[in-house]
Amino acid sequence: MTPEALLGLTEDHLVALAEPGHRLQPEAAAAFAALQAAAAGAGFTLTPASSFRGFDRQLAIWNGKFEGSRPLLDAASQPLDALALPEPERILAILRWSALPGTSRHHWGTDLDVYDPTLLPPGQRLRLEPWEYQEGGYFYPLSRWLQANMGRFGFYLPFARDDGGVAMEPWHLSYRPLAGACAAALTPALVAEAIRTRPVAGKTHILNLLDEIFARFIRPTTEE
Repeated sequence: MTPEALLGLTEDHLVALAEPGHRLQPEAAAAFAALQAAAAGAGFTLTPASSFRGFDRQLAIWNGKFEGSRPLLDAASQPLDALALPEPERILAILRWSALPGTSRHHWGTDLDVYDPTLLPPGQRLRLEPWEYQEGGYFYPLSRWLQANMGRFGFYLPFARDDGGVAMEPWHLSYRPLAGACAAALTPALVAEAIRTRPVAGKTHILNLLDEIFARFIRPTTEE
């Protein structure tokens, strides 16, 4: 994969999914379609909430959280006042839930967030918070089925545990046969160059913290 594709700066590596607006790499798209078919046979409507996300989209999310215009949550999914945090602490708080532009696995076309809209109660909106997928949550039956079956189609949960880095994301599926090579190719030097030349909020502190960011929030997800 090219550096541009790793960083989310091109869309040339993608094909469309059946659901409008969603894209993955061809091999990952075919595997996800097979997973969807199996899920349908088990009574689930497996639906992407987010798939490919480019650098600019991730940049808008990042800058919005850094500047306080988008909600920022703590590890327990409770609201944080971003502007009350010193910039280095704010960066680490954002990284619990949102990737630094250039480092999101959604750039690669191998990863997607999923849910079942038929399990969402009327009047409720999708939040993509862990409790929705845990025992007692709306999507717990889907989560259990995925844990038992997704591996047959090449998928796994890169954020299955909370080890003090990225928070647990039971909705985030990764297509292992392609994602592993992408993760191995992504380096701090590649990300640093992309950040230096673009309007990333907090970039001075980010560049100073980049080795720690990789060690805590990026590298652990490759160890499945």
